[in-house]
Amino acid sequence: MKLVIGAAIAAAMLAGAATPPTPHVFLDPETIGKAPTTSWATFNGDYTGTRYSTLTQIEPGNLNRLAQQWVFKTAVGAQRGAPTPVIKCTPLLVEGVLYITIPDHVWALDARTGTEIWHYDWVDHGGHLVGQRGVGIWKSKVFFLAPDNWLIALDANTGKELWKKNYADARKQYFSTSAPLIVKNHVIVGVGGDAMDMPGFLDSYDPVSGERQWRWWSTPRKGDPALKTWPNETASDHGGGMTWMPGTYDPELNLLYWPTGNTNPVFAGRGRPGANLWTEAIVALDADTGKLKWYFQVSPHDTHDFDNTTAPILFEAMVDGQPRKLLAQAARNGFFVTLDRVTGKYLVVKPYVPLDYYSGLSRNGEPIPIPDKDPSVGGSINIVNATNWQAPAFNPHTGLLYVNAVEGKAIYYLTDDSEQPSGYGGTGVGIGPEQRVLHAIDPLTGKAAWVHTYPNLENAPVTLGPSILTTATNLLITGDDQRNLIIYSADKGEVLWHHELGASESGGVISYELDGRQFIVFGAGDTLYAWALPQ
Repeated sequence: MKLVIGAAIAAAMLAGAATPPTPHVFLDPETIGKAPTTSWATFNGDYTGTRYSTLTQIEPGNLNRLAQQWVFKTAVGAQRGAPTPVIKCTPLLVEGVLYITIPDHVWALDARTGTEIWHYDWVDHGGHLVGQRGVGIWKSKVFFLAPDNWLIALDANTGKELWKKNYADARKQYFSTSAPLIVKNHVIVGVGGDAMDMPGFLDSYDPVSGERQWRWWSTPRKGDPALKTWPNETASDHGGGMTWMPGTYDPELNLLYWPTGNTNPVFAGRGRPGANLWTEAIVALDADTGKLKWYFQVSPHDTHDFDNTTAPILFEAMVDGQPRKLLAQAARNGFFVTLDRVTGKYLVVKPYVPLDYYSGLSRNGEPIPIPDKDPSVGGSINIVNATNWQAPAFNPHTGLLYVNAVEGKAIYYLTDDSEQPSGYGGTGVGIGPEQRVLHAIDPLTGKAAWVHTYPNLENAPVTLGPSILTTATNLLITGDDQRNLIIYSADKGEVLWHHELGASESGGVISYELDGRQFIVFGAGDTLYAWALPQ
């Protein structure tokens, strides 16, 4: 690994000009839980996952003046045979410094100009290069996950490596793509991996020493009553449930809300009868101990790779005349769920795309899958993944949750029909037309307040839309799969503004105020864009 000085700074040094001063970044951990204004301090902006900006400078009446201010290109070529990496991170902003990532790389940029301040380059030895979702920040430290499962602490001001911790074995096909979540004095990190039927887990580390504080396994260990949802302990020990996307957090309850991934073996459920807890679930964990408080399993006994990685969004609302702490998720399996986040009891479980693979709900509100819809050697038809890791958003003024989704069908084939399948025991192939749709959902009913259907280009593959940001000025900012950045009215879904980019938006949209100006920043392909009103 090496620290690379910014190109602009190096040029200034060669020319004899004064170099920009070293930044003085220090993030009070209390800031992370507050609405993002002059900072964007964690993956979703704050702990709620709402991706909502209270800033009001950019509003419907001046969108015609919105203009590009600067761009930054990562300029990193293909790595280890993987395609040229795109920016899939949500940038973080602290004290005028932006932090962005792609696999193996971290940059610190001047948020006013996009000028590179420092660049950290890691040389990995294995791990998946599919994407990297960003960093976590605690005081003057930046925390980054390398593809081969190293948690790396960097000096936020200089990029100097402070310590590193290897927390999973890449030789067992674990890999890391997530953004750490910082809660109090905990650096919370998840893990990915499907190919070798390993168990998922969630770890907490001390930000100063790097020592592990606790580990929670996403499949039950010996002696746990939840083992009854597996045929035996061995199946549970190889059951998946990866934790590869950041969760959310309620400081008052001191509870982490984490989405867990698909069950292993993937597609092939014959060797693991039962619900297979705690895969495909939303779990509530004590932030200081990692102890499970409650769970809700969105996809019991998953056989379709319905990785439940969409962020659980936290909000409050009146229900039957009483204020309630709630949680909502638009899951990858096509269900929209709203839960009481104190108890985990469900209020709403309702499809948000057309579904026909379930026979009803259990008494706990969990979908009951129809076995005939499981993958088969001859093929069976089910939905395509309704959504994926890209972040949804919630606007407290409209009371609506927004998610980019895909509606369509696929044939699911079983390729390993043995008594004890392993790894990827099947596959899915899309059939017929697929349609990208932006849904605005009332979380108290599960019904769509409005829907925007994206136009499809002839013979072009349909891909999932990017992450979403909403604002206090009734704006919803996202993109399509045809290189357009689009701004809608959040209440009605009317297109207010759009602009064609060099690539489709690929990372999370953020907004911040700096020197009295509101910026909108996002990644598209290998480029980071910053937009604002003219000075």
